[in-house]
Amino acid sequence: MAKYMLIMRGTDESNAKMMETPFEEMLELVGRFNDELIKAGVLVAAEGLDDPSKGVVVDYSGETPVVTDGPYGETKELFGGFYILEVASKEEAVEWARRMPAIPGAKCEIRRVPSIDEFPQDNEWIIKERAWRERTGQL
Repeated sequence: MAKYMLIMRGTDESNAKMMETPFEEMLELVGRFNDELIKAGVLVAAEGLDDPSKGVVVDYSGETPVVTDGPYGETKELFGGFYILEVASKEEAVEWARRMPAIPGAKCEIRRVPSIDEFPQDNEWIIKERAWRERTGQL
């Protein structure tokens, strides 16, 4: 089993279409999908994000980080939320993404989440992280 993050990305246009969808209808669609993930035993975490106009961007391209309030100007793809699934393969993650309720024009990026076991176990920072994970029940 491996963890995969399904990163939901929308454009200004697909986000506008989503805002036209009645809230109760959106809750129903997403709720049914979430229920399928839970019943299948593959859901680890899932969160949606607030409106990008309420966020900020920290830009590290200069000597000093620059903070800019949203919206961020031209936005071709906005990160709108994510799922973390624990599945047998990338192909299984792709199959779940194909079933996800999405607005036309949106995209879903799928990336594997490496396990802490894949890092050098004698590294002091990995040792500290492993201890933190054990203390918080995340290992």
